[in-house]
Amino acid sequence: MEAKFFCFLEIIGVGYKASTNAQGSILYLKLGFSHGIRLQVTPSVRVFCSKPNLICCTGMDHQKVTQFAAIVKSCKPPEVYKGRGIQYRNEIIHKKQGKKK
Repeated sequence: MEAKFFCFLEIIGVGYKASTNAQGSILYLKLGFSHGIRLQVTPSVRVFCSKPNLICCTGMDHQKVTQFAAIVKSCKPPEVYKGRGIQYRNEIIHKKQGKKK
């Protein structure tokens, strides 16, 4: 299967990481919750983790690749004050200013 569409996701935060099983059919996420998150990958999408903080979703169908990437991002969207969470590789997060004294 030749992958035509790619979607890269970055995980930002101390202790946050992702991994896959050998076949790439299950994605494991550690995102600072008391439990790990286990996502079943759709059959038309392949998932790779080249680094613990970088997820690559590939496939032939653009809609299914981006849909799965959106599901992964919805597990921990970037928060507005420090920017921790899962974001797309080319996404720009506008952070809010903290409290002033």
